[in-house]
Amino acid sequence: MIFDDRACELGEGPLWHPGRSQLFWFDILNNRMMSRDATGQQEWRFAGRVSAAGWIDDDTLLIASETALTRFNLQDGSRDEVTPLEADRPDTRSNDGRADPQGGFWIGTMGKQAQPGAGSIWRFYKGELRRLFPGISISNAISFAPDGRTAHFADTAVGKVWRVALDPAGWPLGKPDLFLDLAPQGLNPDGAVVDAAGLLWMAQWGAGRVAAYAPDGALVRTVEFDAPHTSCPAFGGPDLTTLFCTSAQEGLDAAARAANPQSGKVFAATNIARGQPEHRVLL
Repeated sequence: MIFDDRACELGEGPLWHPGRSQLFWFDILNNRMMSRDATGQQEWRFAGRVSAAGWIDDDTLLIASETALTRFNLQDGSRDEVTPLEADRPDTRSNDGRADPQGGFWIGTMGKQAQPGAGSIWRFYKGELRRLFPGISISNAISFAPDGRTAHFADTAVGKVWRVALDPAGWPLGKPDLFLDLAPQGLNPDGAVVDAAGLLWMAQWGAGRVAAYAPDGALVRTVEFDAPHTSCPAFGGPDLTTLFCTSAQEGLDAAARAANPQSGKVFAATNIARGQPEHRVLL
């Protein structure tokens, strides 16, 4: 079903805030953060690209933009920069991001024109921003196993998803291992989230679906949505069993947009699986 009917050019970064029972998401190319809760729809505008967020407390988000990680007050809209993020790189912007179980915030960057290898995966944790993995073209699928011992990330441009072991503080241990190679199937890994049972639920750009993979890489099931460019899932709702999914109009010509009128909207599928509560960011 349609959860929110406002069409995004590039919907991304859905976040279910557990303290507010509220879904937030981004329309990256239109510089806006959007939200919906029991009181209705909300929208905030920004000077540049914004793409992902984590929650700090009931009134505050950490938002990733093309130049910084910023503390954002939901009550009055005030903004306070926490740390620069590739502020010296006008050719890049933030993309996919998510908080980890230890309280860190992972954020991927990419070239604004998807230039090969222009992006990186970063982690912010208790005041430190560290580049983890450079040479990423289109960063995506940042997600974490429930026990906090494994992180995933993808490069959509090459169709691959990696996973890496984490130490007790949430920093990577050693080099990432290849988890999924979807290129032979012509599938494009986009945003992802891991549920409470350890299944990785991944939006697949161009396939109109979210696909669930077991820890051994086996495809468990798929959930179809009425938009070809599904971009990122999130679990939410009162019992965390609603699968939300953002989508995009980007990359669709006029004929494709006419043929797919729900593109860019946010979808919701109920009673799919039980998600993890989104983790709190520790500044």
